[in-house]
Amino acid sequence: MKQLFLLVSGLVIMMPVLADTGVRLENFTYPYPVEVMEFESQQQNLEMAYMDVSPVGKPNGQSVVLFHGKNFCAATWAELIHVLTQHGYRVVAVDQVGFCKSSKPSNYQYSFHQLAANTQHLLEKLGIQKPIIMGHSMGGMLATRYALLYSENVRGLMMVNPIGLEDWLHKGVPYISIDTWYDNQLGMSAEGIKRYQKNTYYAGNWRKDYDVWVDMLAGQFDADREKSAWISALIYDMILTQPVVHEFDKLKVPTWLFIGEQDNTAIGKAYVNEEIKAELGNYAALAKQTRAAIPGAMLTTFPNMGHSPHIQSPNRFHQSVLRAMDHWLN
Repeated sequence: MKQLFLLVSGLVIMMPVLADTGVRLENFTYPYPVEVMEFESQQQNLEMAYMDVSPVGKPNGQSVVLFHGKNFCAATWAELIHVLTQHGYRVVAVDQVGFCKSSKPSNYQYSFHQLAANTQHLLEKLGIQKPIIMGHSMGGMLATRYALLYSENVRGLMMVNPIGLEDWLHKGVPYISIDTWYDNQLGMSAEGIKRYQKNTYYAGNWRKDYDVWVDMLAGQFDADREKSAWISALIYDMILTQPVVHEFDKLKVPTWLFIGEQDNTAIGKAYVNEEIKAELGNYAALAKQTRAAIPGAMLTTFPNMGHSPHIQSPNRFHQSVLRAMDHWLN
């Protein structure tokens, strides 16, 4: 068993990493205690895992809810959770249904509307009102949908390199069937994950501390390849066919974008020619377009960072987030 040590603002967190993490990450330790909400959805009894972390010292009365991306989990927010709780925030980091430590039903209609409704159910149970919602990657698409559905329960919306800043089907990506996604995902490997993450998440650079997130994702496939590939295919279909970009102008909540400009994420770009591919995933341009589309949106850019600035340069990212929150709340 490998052990990864994360240094979180002076706090050392030990995270065991196994080759087989378990299809629901049973063998992967999260940085804070994991709780589970049992509920019924689509005639199934499901579990939604989450971390609910209390503020350290004097609470400031504010809550932050964190939405992970497709290839991420609540655990990837470990360092931000530590920083926010040190500044008085209550933080809830959710594993959505279909991901990580939550139930992974194979017969489920995955939609951003459904995942947002599941999250609202959890927040009502926890008594959390008007939190700041932060979503990374696919979590940015979900956070947008949540803010559109439950604007009265959102103090502010923060998006970290959200995907879906462009409509890929509209820009030339063909419809990709769930069966095609499934066949593609069956070949998932740690080597392929690392190669993709290096070029997209971290702007061509790699550090040893990134390995844990590769192992976290790959280990789920090692535990049950067919199940993991099928659910991944269903989720890719959700992402490709349920754009939120056309509704950015309808957002009614304060919004702040945090964008690593070296990101090049574009779902389905492997299925298009080089001419179309060159037009996709230009985050330096998409950041400005999105700020203009969302009423009153604010934008912080990181010119030398990729898809995951909160992992690539935590201190710089945390300082930017805290300044944005102070701007809103003070």
